[in-house]
Amino acid sequence: MAHLGVGIGWRPEIADAVERLPGLDWVEVVAENICPGHLPASLLRLRERGVRVVPHGVSLGLGGAHRPDPEKLAALGERAVALGAPLVTEHIAFVRTTTPAPALEAGHLLPVPRTRDALDVLCENVRITQDALPVPLALENIAALISWPGEEMTEGQFLSELVERTGVRLLIDVANLHTNRVNRGEDPAAVLDAIPLEALAYVHVAGGFERDGVWHDTHAHPVPGVVLDVLAQLRRRVDPPGVLLERDDDFPPEGELAGELEAIRGVLDPARSRPSASLRAPSRDSAADPVPDASPDAAPDAARTRVGLAQAALLSALVAGTPVPEGFDRQRIRVQSRSLAAKRAGVVAKVAPELPGILGGEKAYREAFLAYARNRPMTGGYRRDALDFAEHLLIRELPADPADRRRLTAWWQERAGTRPPRRIVRWARALVGRAA
Repeated sequence: MAHLGVGIGWRPEIADAVERLPGLDWVEVVAENICPGHLPASLLRLRERGVRVVPHGVSLGLGGAHRPDPEKLAALGERAVALGAPLVTEHIAFVRTTTPAPALEAGHLLPVPRTRDALDVLCENVRITQDALPVPLALENIAALISWPGEEMTEGQFLSELVERTGVRLLIDVANLHTNRVNRGEDPAAVLDAIPLEALAYVHVAGGFERDGVWHDTHAHPVPGVVLDVLAQLRRRVDPPGVLLERDDDFPPEGELAGELEAIRGVLDPARSRPSASLRAPSRDSAADPVPDASPDAAPDAARTRVGLAQAALLSALVAGTPVPEGFDRQRIRVQSRSLAAKRAGVVAKVAPELPGILGGEKAYREAFLAYARNRPMTGGYRRDALDFAEHLLIRELPADPADRRRLTAWWQERAGTRPPRRIVRWARALVGRAA
């Protein structure tokens, strides 16, 4: 694996600061946020300086029951070529369901059950993806709030067999390992003991916070010492090819970003790194026991069906208010559901920044959006969601102020490219909505 060094996640909001960071070796960019024919000038300047750029995908959903979308695979490969990337990365997660209809979107990375069926499906999806991409693929472990009932493998066993069966590389997020320690009681050291570290492509480091016994992996807070401790534990096992600082929101001053990168370098330099007492020393335990041999053949359709039905039931409970499937922690499902709705509201506000102003401010907007989203899952992406939200308000003769309602009507009409529904249609839809 190519040596990357120490890098940072490139975001438009901090593009100028990233260019000025001393000793920067590489950057990672969200693949879906760039257009190959119109790369941001900042990325072009970084590339001219010899700074490598790696595209990081968030929408493939390789852990889902459906096979990868050929158009999404082609788009990811196109971005890798345009950026001259040494590899591309994605997540071990599912983000949507396609069956049974209608399709549901999580708007977030959700955990894959560690079962034989799910592993068979994931392995086939990974092989399809590898065949379609012009560069190697690495997959990231995700942070999770909820655990699946009836899991058959540990995280370490699941990742180890995934690598063995597909040859895929691993992107290990040490912040996610800490998150899962708090939220699911999983020992980061046990995962590091079990996985094949020779498959390591690079490492993510990010911040978050703990509240009421739940760790929130925000990517919007400074990297805490407990996450650097996990990085130190990994460093004592292997010299990682690359380490990247992720920051996606609430961006601090340039000096703070530079300071966090320097703290990461301090952990990676053995002469400056001290052993952490918070994690046990490397050892072998049951998490590293050999897993049974598995067939490399394509996942049976029956396995995809079983995985798809289970994921649809969970996602429907999270975003559409249907009953929680048997075996899940209902309180955790409620917390995850609220978190998904809050994230959805935040992204829609970024996609359609005019809406909070039209609706009387951030608080009024969030209250209205969360009421709308309670039983209305996202099915067509965030831009469609913004339009559907506006139409939902107009059908109910909202906002109450006529001037604000006219502004919302004009906003909706300009983007929807059609006339708002007539009053009789709005009444009919409102009656249907109340009946539902």
